[in-house]
Amino acid sequence: MSRLEGKVAIITGGARGQGRAMAELFVAEGAVVVAADVLEPEDPKGSGAGIEFVKLDVTRETEWAEIVSDTVARHGHLDILVNNAAVITYEPILETTSEIWDRILDVDLKGLFLGMRAALPHLIESGKGAIVNVSSIWGLAAVPSAHAYHAAKGGILNMTKNVAAAHGADGVRANSLHPGYILSPMNADQAEDINAALIAGTLLKRPGVPRETAYAALFLASDEASYITGTSLVVDGGYLAP
Repeated sequence: MSRLEGKVAIITGGARGQGRAMAELFVAEGAVVVAADVLEPEDPKGSGAGIEFVKLDVTRETEWAEIVSDTVARHGHLDILVNNAAVITYEPILETTSEIWDRILDVDLKGLFLGMRAALPHLIESGKGAIVNVSSIWGLAAVPSAHAYHAAKGGILNMTKNVAAAHGADGVRANSLHPGYILSPMNADQAEDINAALIAGTLLKRPGVPRETAYAALFLASDEASYITGTSLVVDGGYLAP
């Protein structure tokens, strides 16, 4: 239970769902975790014991600067950034308004850019910094809806590779994580026919749970993945395998 011993991590979208599962697992593995979210945490005194919950709107540059500087000031360093916060709507392109596009791209893509830019100087200073950017299987494949979400999640893949290429020599690793259908509040409003089709399309014939995504993030963030950067890890029960 010490795979992240001595590490300091910021995890966005950490109040619930897979972000919360990541925060809990990282703390259990020895990390100091700052869980940043626009939402209030569910049961912060329960399984969230040891997690530092803070408010963060990932689209605001000033808030990113404050969170990163405050984390480093209190803990001395920053070793891990997990960009997990995201929003989704389900419109195809002809129903996607400019307002929907701007909102999805601001949170799901620009938020990652702002977070990485704020955190990178400290990750470089750590000498063994790790970035895990949570994309989706819809960053690798497509369905007819969620046009803006597809655009953002596809962008995450190459943005992550760019940072890996730019800062590998600085000791910083950057990888993207691509979950499939995970049972979480993020997709609570997803249509049942979509859910059924996603489950039917997996080789394991079931949805995933947040803990399974969290273990993948833990691996990529840990020194066990010290020779892994610029890659994409899919956690989808085999949905994209056929």
